[in-house]
Amino acid sequence: MTQETSLAPDLSVVENIMLPRLGAPGRLRWRALRAEARALLGELSAAVPLESRVADLSIAQRQLVEIAKALALASRILIFDEPTASLSPHESERLFDSIRGLAVRGRGLIFVSHRLEEIFAVTDRITVLREGAVVADGVPTKSLTQPELVRLMAGRDVADIYARTANDAPRSEVVLDVRNLAAAPRVRDISFQVRRGEIVGLAGLVGAGRSETLETLFGLRRRTGGTVLLDGAEFRPRSPRDAIRAGIGFVPEDRRVQGIVPDFSVRENLMLAHLGAHAGPALGYGERADAATALLDRLELPRRRVLDASMLNFSGGMQQKIILARWLLLEPRLLLLDEPTRGVDIATRSSIYSLLRRVASEGVACVVVSSDFEEVIGLADRIVVVSDGATVTDIPAVLVDIEKLAMFAAPRSSAERTHTILETLAATHGGTATWIDLDGPRLFCFDRVDGPAPADPGFAPGSFPEIGETRIPGALAAPAETLTGDGPLQTLLVPVHGRRGHRLGLVALTLSRVPAGFDPSAVRQQILHALASHDEAA
Repeated sequence: MTQETSLAPDLSVVENIMLPRLGAPGRLRWRALRAEARALLGELSAAVPLESRVADLSIAQRQLVEIAKALALASRILIFDEPTASLSPHESERLFDSIRGLAVRGRGLIFVSHRLEEIFAVTDRITVLREGAVVADGVPTKSLTQPELVRLMAGRDVADIYARTANDAPRSEVVLDVRNLAAAPRVRDISFQVRRGEIVGLAGLVGAGRSETLETLFGLRRRTGGTVLLDGAEFRPRSPRDAIRAGIGFVPEDRRVQGIVPDFSVRENLMLAHLGAHAGPALGYGERADAATALLDRLELPRRRVLDASMLNFSGGMQQKIILARWLLLEPRLLLLDEPTRGVDIATRSSIYSLLRRVASEGVACVVVSSDFEEVIGLADRIVVVSDGATVTDIPAVLVDIEKLAMFAAPRSSAERTHTILETLAATHGGTATWIDLDGPRLFCFDRVDGPAPADPGFAPGSFPEIGETRIPGALAAPAETLTGDGPLQTLLVPVHGRRGHRLGLVALTLSRVPAGFDPSAVRQQILHALASHDEAA
């Protein structure tokens, strides 16, 4: 099972689960097939309607249908390849519960992930591959630490791969200004700025619209709305050539399909962007020869390998370095990078991070899309969170951690349970219900619903004010589950936890008038009951 499911979107759940049987000779016994599909979903504790069209399911539900489809083949071994790349934290928990249940019932599971915390949370034994060879086989997970695992993966000690260096490039000059960008159907309302010498991360889950945003900026997709300013001037590229000649470089997500020409030599691949910018009758490779040599040395790429007849002779990491060098040859003012470290080893990741920091220090504005929240926090100066094709928040990287980033990035389908609870609270008791988290002196707001008589707590979804700047500082400093007053406002805080017991923030109900008979304990039970009911139905 890969992160992109192989289901038929226009078929029903039961048809997908039983798809291998549909071509079998003889008459189909649908009653028996439905009963078997229902039993397989029950084995996964997945309450997915059998007649629902797969296209209408959430990504997490599709993953469970994919697993049930494999179980229908009486598979004894299941391989999960980056299964959580498109899931919210809550959905990942559900998947982990299903994976553990399968293991308890005797299935063999292979779990592939670059997220070390997931490896340690899910697996019993670890096998490490480096450059196509096994370097550690079946090592008990409990016997390893994260630094030891990193050492096995890299073949050496790796220092802090996100170590920051002083960046003296000016930060006041706005290079790219994106305002309400739309490119149907994935991009609905994206806004952010990038300054000279700044690395801005676009964070979100798979399908959020991040890659499509970069492709629109590079002229690969037609813009249907919004404004883009490049160095203060209106910019509307009709093609990638327009973007290249405007000083924009683009490292795509899928290097095999979008990044390289397999039948070209390494040198020809290196010079592809130069050809897009070059206007003369000849190839003009000589113009870039010295710069190319210097770049290869900087990227620790052997000069002799440029003469290789095919890029396919290079590892994924080497290919990615060539693609980066291709754009750096043009000395761009804006560099767009989509998942720049996907499928590369940790040592190559470290060198790419170092290179990007150096490029930024020289004044290049960089936009990096990454599904790895640890990466985007460690690499970026600011993070723009994207969900369902729209900007959710724009926050300095130093203020956020992986858990808060995941909660900001949760798509509507995943955050629906919390939003429904907020709607119920606001409709039942009046006032304003919010989903927040507290970290030191700062509050982070993920969602807000106003009831019939709103009571503004002083923050909006996507905001991260200091507690003292809100209208309810007393309540935010008080113990949870007590009704606390701040002038005319009364606020109740209820902690929210995931299925495995870890915190998912707080639900806050702020009232300008406390209804007669209002019982904080009853409200707490109402919230916990709604969460439990949603978990059972998920």
